[in-house]
Amino acid sequence: MSDPLGIALQIAVLVLSVAIHESAHGWVAWRCGDPTAREQGRITLNPLRHLDPVGSLLLPGLLAATGAPVFGWARPVPIDLARTRDPRRALLLVSAAGPVSNLILACLAALVVVPLRASLLAGNGAGEFVALAALYAVLVNVALALFNLLPIPPLDGFGVLAGLLPRSALGGLALLRRFGMVILLGLLLTGSLDSLLGPAQRYVLHLLLGR
Repeated sequence: MSDPLGIALQIAVLVLSVAIHESAHGWVAWRCGDPTAREQGRITLNPLRHLDPVGSLLLPGLLAATGAPVFGWARPVPIDLARTRDPRRALLLVSAAGPVSNLILACLAALVVVPLRASLLAGNGAGEFVALAALYAVLVNVALALFNLLPIPPLDGFGVLAGLLPRSALGGLALLRRFGMVILLGLLLTGSLDSLLGPAQRYVLHLLLGR
């Protein structure tokens, strides 16, 4: 498979994965009583409704072209917790919905990769293409799920944490919310993020792919 085709395939897998991630947020918010995402047409698998020019196209393209793991993001789905029936419960469920959707996608893709592994290794035409797309889907979605589950704002894991903690502990999250982006950038720039997520990522991939 040519490099340009491989790059295009990786970007396509990422774009679809982040579209499903954001749609999951919006769908769960709607089920919790907040129709904001639905009203704005954001509960859809149409990637064009979720694209972020930098996070969905430019950055993934550069990463793929340099041989680095493909990663990115979509435009966040608008959520108004004030419109939900139970804001605390909605925060937990809506935040968890995105990473959970990525884990489900990774599991489904793994079901395709495993039986087609021979085609992937042999470079067997259509079978290779399908197996490679599914493999990219596993890798991308596991990375998206684990990254977003970090309890650092503005990631989904922070919303999960805030939804789980007792109300008496929420005041202590204000400082974390204020410096969340600084912490996240520090982890990225120092390479600590790889050390933090690497073991968990390898474990999940071993469970899904048996390697």
